Amino acid sequence: MLRRRGKLAAWLALCLLLLAACGNEPPASGGTATESPAAESAEPGDSAAESAEVPEEHRIVSTTVAITQIMDMLEIDLVGIPTSVKTLPERYDEVTKVGNPMSPDMELVKSLKPTEVLSVTTLQYDLEPVFDNAGMDATFLDLTSLERMQAEIVKLGEKYGKQDKAAAIVSEYDATLEKIRKATEGKEKPKVLILLGVPGSYLVATEHSYIGDLVRLLGGVNIVRGEKVEFLASNTEYLHQSNPDVILRAAHGMPDEVVKMFDEEFKTNDIWHHFKAVQTDRVYDLPEPLFGTTGNLAVGEALEALLPMLYPDEP
Repeated sequence: MLRRRGKLAAWLALCLLLLAACGNEPPASGGTATESPAAESAEPGDSAAESAEVPEEHRIVSTTVAITQIMDMLEIDLVGIPTSVKTLPERYDEVTKVGNPMSPDMELVKSLKPTEVLSVTTLQYDLEPVFDNAGMDATFLDLTSLERMQAEIVKLGEKYGKQDKAAAIVSEYDATLEKIRKATEGKEKPKVLILLGVPGSYLVATEHSYIGDLVRLLGGVNIVRGEKVEFLASNTEYLHQSNPDVILRAAHGMPDEVVKMFDEEFKTNDIWHHFKAVQTDRVYDLPEPLFGTTGNLAVGEALEALLPMLYPDEP
């Protein structure tokens, strides 16, 4: 069986992943310091005063990139957004940056006098006590699957009077799923192993992870089933016994470094040479922009990118 990590250890590993994947600029060569959110708030458009134009009844702070993109699609204004190297919607160019998703600047968030602070359930274990200690209530959106993300979009639309826009987004994903179902109907279901890598280590993604959900939607069978968590520690002997048809490697945090780590692991650890997926050259690296650790608006593109990986005869 797979060796479980303790609950705390698993969450710490995931938090390190998300911190690297979603947060700050890389440090300058030879140093470790990064610019603080407080310093960034001094830039034009990053002050709480400039956010005062937002109606008092809707002062929303989004602390993750995925949620910020969803709010943009719903055309909902924000008073705070995450600090990220990723490109955020132009609508929020003048909005205050509150720090990376894993560790938002609580004082800065409080200064914005938000009526709602939004994060994701993947970070709830670590962040809920932080928000509680700061005397703020946070709403944690469940983006661990497409279905749950659609439900959250519908709820946001209802809450902020954007029902039509929410319905349009959900309908578009339903159309993509119908297209996928037709393309995979009657095909043999491939067995799939999903590895989630961060610099120096990797975990196995279960059916409860976001990428695991994408595989399920495409008809793939995750070789790790019956678990309750999103990620588990790796045990190559067990994984080899499962003999997956396909291996998906998701690189996060520092993608180039993680891909090199995976390549070295697969080259030097002899057991990988005996995996059917390796022997048949069905090992794929998933690009981070499309395959994050939580649901996002690129889900349609992600499904289309996965389709030929799981079904090579598909275009």
